[in-house]
Amino acid sequence: MAHHQCDVAVLGAGPGGYVAAIRASQLGLRTICIEAEHLGGICLNWGCIPTKALIKNAEYMHFLHHAEDFGFKIKGIEVDFGKVISRSRGVAEQMSKGIAFLFKKYKVQLVSGFGVITSPSSIDIKNTSGVTTDTISCKHIIIATGARPRMFPGIDVDKKRVITSHEAMIQKEIPKSMIIMGAGAIGVEFAYFYNAYGTNVTLIEMQSHILPVEDEEISKELEKHYKKYGITMLTNTRVLSARTVGNSVEVKVQKGDGSEETLKADLALNAIGIQANIENIGLEALGVATERGFIKVDKYLQTNVPGIYAIGDVAGPPWLAHKASAEGIAAAEHIAGHHTDGVDYTNIPGCTYCHPQVASIGMTEAKARAAGYELKIGKFPFTAAGKAHAIGEAKGFVKLIFDAKYGELLGAHMIGPDVTEMIAELGLARSLEATGTAIFKTMHAHPTLSEAIMEAAASAYGEAVNF
Repeated sequence: MAHHQCDVAVLGAGPGGYVAAIRASQLGLRTICIEAEHLGGICLNWGCIPTKALIKNAEYMHFLHHAEDFGFKIKGIEVDFGKVISRSRGVAEQMSKGIAFLFKKYKVQLVSGFGVITSPSSIDIKNTSGVTTDTISCKHIIIATGARPRMFPGIDVDKKRVITSHEAMIQKEIPKSMIIMGAGAIGVEFAYFYNAYGTNVTLIEMQSHILPVEDEEISKELEKHYKKYGITMLTNTRVLSARTVGNSVEVKVQKGDGSEETLKADLALNAIGIQANIENIGLEALGVATERGFIKVDKYLQTNVPGIYAIGDVAGPPWLAHKASAEGIAAAEHIAGHHTDGVDYTNIPGCTYCHPQVASIGMTEAKARAAGYELKIGKFPFTAAGKAHAIGEAKGFVKLIFDAKYGELLGAHMIGPDVTEMIAELGLARSLEATGTAIFKTMHAHPTLSEAIMEAAASAYGEAVNF
């Protein structure tokens, strides 16, 4: 049995854990990162990265079906779906190897296995048989064990017909029909991907509109485009049960009027929610406090047990890779004694990589009004943007919400081409407390998609010149 000593032990090598480990090592702390499976965690291996590779393929498929709009006549399109899947897996594998390189570069020691915290300063490492192979003595522990798809009574996930996002990424054939339970980012992205390949997709959402965390106008705009694609959307609809029956699935739902219906398809994807990986890592014995299934932390990501921190999905929403990374950096800097203000949870961008893309930051209009603000709202449609027409993507709009009194940017909401890339400008504007006037007085290059941000800000103040 091997014994290791360090200043910081990080449990998990996802986007929170590996970033925390590297930052801690950069700050002069001897660091060990413990990972049972693949470097990069769910995000890199089975989430963020491979799904974006799949969606890029879907975008090409979408283009091929509309190639004549660009002057191309393409006949007899054949799809090698196996190659589509293998490309995404290859991208994930390449990125995972990149983290191994970074660990070597920044002198982070990797210990493979399942970590069980035995005290605030010790961890046992077990193999797949449950045998302890290593022990670690440390001064601080950062828990970054992530999360997994939430399981609900009545939804019988067998991973063959009733599947999770994991299985949705490695299907060998294009299903003829699919029911997607949950219309958050995961459900909406897979709906677009499979629809692009001809799958008959039904998207079910319990709330009144898809992407329920987004501004309602954005959600309605996406619904409009999904209807054009032929995606069936059942909102105000609750899933009662889902099960495999022979070579298909049956999903029983209850609609808003109380009526019930049984839907049938080749596959059903459970995309309703996630639950934290807090079991079997020693939390109960140590008395680490949890709330609603997630570890409770303070602004510095400290748990109630001195020396133990928790970051990322395991520490609660929003369940985003970039939030996990930011928390990892904050925790590492706090451990090292550096000044940190923690994470600004009011300024976390959200991105959905469907088509058209959706991106947002800050308050929705409804939340801003509920908070008592008097608002100035500016909108600019991509139908009025020259660059959007030039690339054949003149759909969607930018919506900016300002406090009328001080000009503060309260929220930004976008749907359209490459808006997931454009949202960073608005995050920076909010972090620097830029006013609406400062945004539209800042010269934006022409022709660019980002001009829509400038024009939306100008619209809020009655100074838009292109719409």
